[in-house]
Amino acid sequence: MNANADSLARDFVGFSVEAGVLRFGEFKTKAGRLSPYFFNSGLFDDGAKLGRLAEFYARRLLASGVGFDMLFGPAYKGITLASATAVALAGLGRNVPYCHNRKEAKDHGEGGLMVGAPLKGRVVIIDDVITDGASKRESVDMIRAAGAEPVAVLIAMDRMERKGPDDNLSARSSVEEFQSEYGMPVLAIATLADLLQYLQTNDDAALRSHLARVSAYRDRYGV
Repeated sequence: MNANADSLARDFVGFSVEAGVLRFGEFKTKAGRLSPYFFNSGLFDDGAKLGRLAEFYARRLLASGVGFDMLFGPAYKGITLASATAVALAGLGRNVPYCHNRKEAKDHGEGGLMVGAPLKGRVVIIDDVITDGASKRESVDMIRAAGAEPVAVLIAMDRMERKGPDDNLSARSSVEEFQSEYGMPVLAIATLADLLQYLQTNDDAALRSHLARVSAYRDRYGV
């Protein structure tokens, strides 16, 4: 990761903490683990926060060097994220189409599963996180079925966390497994490593107090 990407990640972690989206305490994850931090993208819940979030997505995508023609947002969170990112990209001089799917096909009006621009060319999937990768796999299948080419997944936060029960953890994270399976990059605005760096270098003693527990969690579950 280059210096610009490092700076973007630090700024994003700081923004997420300030917005109350990235919180510290004790939180039960989908896997049943007790995590010392929680990232809830649903709390980017007003125009100002969503607009700034979209700028981070757009800047991360442009900095990646990945060639792309359009964006795709998986229902439901990905719908808002892809739409907002398209607006942010246009503001940065890169106007691209976007679309999203429905959970159920519409049988009236325009009908079908897709809303927005037709899927074609090189497509970047926009979402908040990768937990088990299931929705991203569905997205890849839909994009390929339309004759388009999925080229990357762009997420906000990579927890860098291994899957499975404590006594039989996988060797790789969900992100690493997805990348290996599909041969495409998963781009993250920030990672758990960036979060640890933020806590290590922060002047706020209250924030630094969470460093030991987050570090221990990564030592136990991280890749």
